[in-house]
Amino acid sequence: MNAKPPTPGSQSSLRESNRARIIDAIKQFGGLTQVELAGATGLSAATVSNIVKELTALGVLNTTQSIRSGRRAQHVTLARTPGLVGAVQFGLRHMRVALADTSGSLLSDHRLPLGTDHRADAGLDRAALLIADMLETVDASSSELLGVGLALPAPVDMSTGLISSPGIMRGWDNVPVMDVMSQRINKPVAVANASNMGALGELKHGAAMGARHVLYIQSGLRIGAGLILNSQIFWGANGSAGEFGHMTVNPDGAICRCGNRGCLETEAGAAVLLDSLRGSHGVLTLKDMLRLAAEGDLGCIRVISDAGRKIGMAAANLCNVFNPERVILGGDLADAGEILLGPVREAIERFSLPSVAESIRVEKGSLGADAELLGVAAFALERFVEDGSILMGSGSASALSPIPSPVPTHLEDQ
Repeated sequence: MNAKPPTPGSQSSLRESNRARIIDAIKQFGGLTQVELAGATGLSAATVSNIVKELTALGVLNTTQSIRSGRRAQHVTLARTPGLVGAVQFGLRHMRVALADTSGSLLSDHRLPLGTDHRADAGLDRAALLIADMLETVDASSSELLGVGLALPAPVDMSTGLISSPGIMRGWDNVPVMDVMSQRINKPVAVANASNMGALGELKHGAAMGARHVLYIQSGLRIGAGLILNSQIFWGANGSAGEFGHMTVNPDGAICRCGNRGCLETEAGAAVLLDSLRGSHGVLTLKDMLRLAAEGDLGCIRVISDAGRKIGMAAANLCNVFNPERVILGGDLADAGEILLGPVREAIERFSLPSVAESIRVEKGSLGADAELLGVAAFALERFVEDGSILMGSGSASALSPIPSPVPTHLEDQ
């Protein structure tokens, strides 16, 4: 008989919560002493000591002796397998940087805000410096870093590392991202579209596991998609497949950041939804809109539902083309749950062929805001661990093949 889950408020539930607080704090800072862990979590020194001993015995944590302020202390990090990869996810207004070991586990994860229309050189400089700092916090040397994967919210030419559609990320046009980042860290670098990385994350670790044909839709300030065909990411001719947000849905609509008119992103992107609520609700953030919708605000529910119908209609066209078995909604807007998913599901059922619609399951991604970061970590591992020729190279980005082999297998500013 399976053990019953811990009752909320029980001693075992409290202990699990305390364990999670300690692990989350270590991920945030990369590594802490037990005294620092007590300060970061608000737990007593005795509780921290007991949980650290327990998780160390289970192989979850690793402890080493260090000197802090002239005194001996235990430095606590997540246990890891040999070898590390960096994972960098750029959003339109933020950047997340993580380190993962060769099992794909995230050891440290930092999030930084970025200015509107931030420049590539500044963002890549910050990412490189942060990776160096994070290596130190997890007690690793630079020689253990195998390479870095970058996820960008724009179509990427896989052979050059250039953003292939000018204007989508101002300040990044004509920048050979692979080469520039590789020069900063002296390691190989792989670059890919962020929505493809979200699809890969769900394929490796989340709601797409075990599926052969999946449409992953990222919905937030931007809208994108990743296509999984025969259990592999479909990259397209040069890695730019999945520009779902730039499907034309209203030929007379607003001008999009890509230069076209009436793209899905201009009709159902979160920025458009927030603008439509400005007259009735004032200035809201995406978090505000999602919270109000969950509390029953009819205006917020209406704009999210309308966006869901538009996304669903566009998705139905793709479903008719490649007949997926699952449609997975990720990104910040997916946190609206059935307020968004219900209209998406209804539109797919209505506008897809009956034989196509009957085989589709529409669901929310299980990884939330971590999908793209976990995906780009998996992408980097595929590139730098499984391909021995890359590891034997000089460490420059040019060691990468022009088009990647098919790979088997997160709020409001994305």
